[in-house]
Order: sequence, then structure tokens, then C-alpha cells
Amino acid sequence: MTVSKTLSDQDRKTLLDMSLPPVTMDVEKGHIKRFAEAIGDPNPLWSDESAGGIIAPPTFLRMMITEAPAPPELAPFPQMLDGGSEWTYMEPVKPGDVITAVTRYASVNQRSIAMGPAVFLLLETEYTNQRGDVVAKQRNTLIRY
Repeated sequence: MTVSKTLSDQDRKTLLDMSLPPVTMDVEKGHIKRFAEAIGDPNPLWSDESAGGIIAPPTFLRMMITEAPAPPELAPFPQMLDGGSEWTYMEPVKPGDVITAVTRYASVNQRSIAMGPAVFLLLETEYTNQRGDVVAKQRNTLIRY
């Protein structure tokens, strides 16, 4: 017997009205340098202060792990796939910055895939520094089935 998995209109509304808990990270020069070494990027902007001051590589913000979205409305869809992300960068991230990431659901759509019913979630994350400046935005698609 197959159990039907569906997301109600109320479930969609609940998700769209929800924001995930904010995540905050203090940016340290050593973290930037180690991150650049780990990804094998020798660009002096990431490690040499004489190159104009150290800034973080754009992918550095990927280290900020926001809470995996698992509200009860999605319980019937326990498996998850990363459907990809796109980034927009506004300001460089520098040592001494305190970055806060806030994620919200931008869209929630249900459709069938090869494994059966699935929910496609578009999450938007805004990254701000301690001055309130938006330094980056991320749009990430998660597929729950």
C-alpha cells in the first residue's frame, strides 16, 4: 500500500511565513587564510595584507552552516537533495566582520519526480555584516521527497 504524500495549502503558507534561526560568524584572518589554502586558491587578496588588505574568497560564506530546514510540514518528505544555488555578492567580507545569515522560504512547490511526490523549496539567505550592510545573497533549491 502506497502512502500519499501531499503538502496542503496551509503547509505552504506556514513555510512561506517562516524564517530559519539566524546564524552568526566572526570572521578571522586565520580562517580566511586556511580556507584559501584548503580550496587551493593562491590569490594574494586572501592572504597578503600588502596586496591591499585581506578579504575572504567569495565561497568563504559557504562555511556558514544554516540550520537544515526540517519543519514538521516536511516530515512526509524525509529525503533531501541539493538542487543547486546561485550567489550575488555586494561587499567584500573582511577580517573583523561579524556576518549574520538569515534564511527564509521564497517558494514551495510540489510535483512528482522519478522517486514519487516531491517538494521543491527555494530558500533565500541574506548575509549582513555588523553595520547592517548586505554582503551577499544566496538562492538555494532543496528537493525533499
